[in-house]
Parts: sequence; C-alpha cells; structure tokens
Amino acid sequence: MSSEPHAPGETLIASVQRALRLVDVVANSSRPVTAKTLAHASGLTLGTTYNLVRTLIREGYLATEPDGLVLGSRIPGLRDRDDSGVFLARVRESLHEVADGLGATAYLSRYADGEVHLIDIVDAKSSPRVELWVGLHSSAHATALGKQILAELSPDERRDYLSRHPLDELTPHTIRDRRLLLEQLERAGPVVLDREEYAIGYMCLAVPVQTPVVTASLAVSIPAHAEGIDTDALALRLRRIANRLSMRLAADRFGQFAR
Repeated sequence: MSSEPHAPGETLIASVQRALRLVDVVANSSRPVTAKTLAHASGLTLGTTYNLVRTLIREGYLATEPDGLVLGSRIPGLRDRDDSGVFLARVRESLHEVADGLGATAYLSRYADGEVHLIDIVDAKSSPRVELWVGLHSSAHATALGKQILAELSPDERRDYLSRHPLDELTPHTIRDRRLLLEQLERAGPVVLDREEYAIGYMCLAVPVQTPVVTASLAVSIPAHAEGIDTDALALRLRRIANRLSMRLAADRFGQFAR
C-alpha cells in the first residue's frame, strides 16, 4: 500500500486503509491466503484481521476457500498482471464449476518461464484426486495436464522443453520414446488424454485455456475403468468451462469485468 504523506487537513479512515491492505495482500498472492498469513503479511493483529475479513467477505471483496482467502466477485481486477489474485480467483471459480457440475476433481496447469506448473486443484466429493507423487514439472509428458500445454507450444518450444526434461517411466503406460511423444503432440486435437500414464487406475482429460498472455490447461481425473462415463460428453462440458475461463481472463487483462 502507498505510504505517501497525505495533504494537511486530509482525513484518512484507518479501518479502510487496513481493509485495503488485506485486499492488496490477497490480490498479490498466487495462492489462497490463510487469515494467520494475512495478519502476518499486513502487520495487523489476528483479531483485527478476522474482523476486517468478515466484512470484506460479506461485501464480496474477499471469498473463502477450504485452504484460504481469495478475491471475491466484487473485484474485477486490481493490477495488469495476469498472475495476480485476480487470476487465481477466476481459476478457482472455474475449478469449482468443474468439480461441482461434472463431479470430477479439477486441475489447472500453466506454462510460464519455460516450465509447466500446477496452479490449483479443487476436489470433487465423489471423485478423489490422483495422488501427485511426482511434480508436474517432471511429469508433463505423462499427464494430460502437461501434454495439452506441450501440444499448444510452437514446435521449437516443444522440442526445447523435451530436451530439458527426461521422459521418466511413471507407469508401464508412460510414453518414453521422444519421437513417438512428439508425433502424438503434433496430432493432438482439442482434448488430450492420458490413460494410466501417470497413475494406474486413473485417466485424465485436459483442454486448453488460452489468452494472448496465458497458456494453460484445465483437466479432470476419473477412474480409468469406470462404467457409464461418456468421455466425449465430459470433454465437451469441460471445453465450455475452459472457453468461459479464457474469455474472463482475457477480459480481466484488458480491464473489463466479465461475469
């Protein structure tokens, strides 16, 4: 927050300043922020923080998630950076839409600085998440989350990425042949799947989330041998949510509020 001196005679409301300080901390965080972390980062007491947070939640400027606080629906955007709390708030909204509406645990990954990063996960009550025993930065070749992003890169970017990352065998189904993987990525359509390539017993579907400044992937995991699941219908619904997320992120980037 700004520490510039105010003009003589100007009245400043300390409680408003403190509330804005909390919003600023959340907006600058790439992950949900707990109340204790928020109090420490803002320099406020925990009691004061709780009181302000309750008000900010009620007014829609903050929202609660199981693992912390994110920006609420009243915040269209505080900064021009797309990796701010605004980005996370949009992502969490869409992940909840997937988990609640599709009944499958939802994941979002993103390509940044030459690496594939897992951004967030929202669990579906009826479908537990895949145990992420190997980080996405080392397993993009074996996950739909990673392969969807690799498929969206330029051929040069894709080859550069694969030249820096070994194709470790995570299951007997993992593709370890670099040429075979490149051929698969070049043929990839609007939906990418991995069938037990990362974890036995699970398959993953991923679709792209793209704006002029964001290359990301929205995915769900489901049991590999579950009966009665129409993967085509599931992929279609997932693409619709991903398209809405792409439009919201693009609108936020250009200072518009897309609901």
